Amino acid sequence: MAGFVLPSGFRHLPGYFDRAAQEALVAEIRDVVAAAPLYVPRMPRTGREMSVRMTNCGDLGWVTDKDRGYRYQPTHPESGAPWPPIPSTLLKLWDDVAQFGKPPQACLVNFYDASAKMGLHQDRDEQEFGAPVVSVSLGDDCLFRIGGTERSDATRSLRLCSGDVVILGGQGRMAFHGVDRIYPGTSTLLKNGGRINLTLRRVTV
Repeated sequence: MAGFVLPSGFRHLPGYFDRAAQEALVAEIRDVVAAAPLYVPRMPRTGREMSVRMTNCGDLGWVTDKDRGYRYQPTHPESGAPWPPIPSTLLKLWDDVAQFGKPPQACLVNFYDASAKMGLHQDRDEQEFGAPVVSVSLGDDCLFRIGGTERSDATRSLRLCSGDVVILGGQGRMAFHGVDRIYPGTSTLLKNGGRINLTLRRVTV
């Protein structure tokens, strides 16, 4: 979009993970999902199902349901078991790109099938806004949209590919962002297609 300036602190690192590293990371995420199965989150108040399936790893996990809304908690909402630890590959990524002195406490694992999307939103359920959100794309390409700190601000769309890393830091930490669509069949990384998005977050100060 003409005249649109990406928020300060937003970084896109295309191809950060090569194919071999992506395959190794997918294997680690399969272990996470085996310990903490994917489930369908529900919107606050309405109870409407989101189009992604998700799980978490780390000391805390982001969850949402009709009655208690958006929050972080230390256990899986269906099994009640503690979340598995964040894979070492992702902890190293945080150390390398986050430029923040404390480790991540949560890693959201969102699985998008061919029809899934994510509306424009801010990541604001954390207490610590000084830490960035670090995001990894695996599998099919997606159309990622980012704007400013107000929902009405102009937006720009970027195509994210498997292995890309995005950092929302600085002014970009509170930018509205979302996923408008998935491009099925653009990657052979995941046996049955789809996209996995991993987002590392520091929750508490």
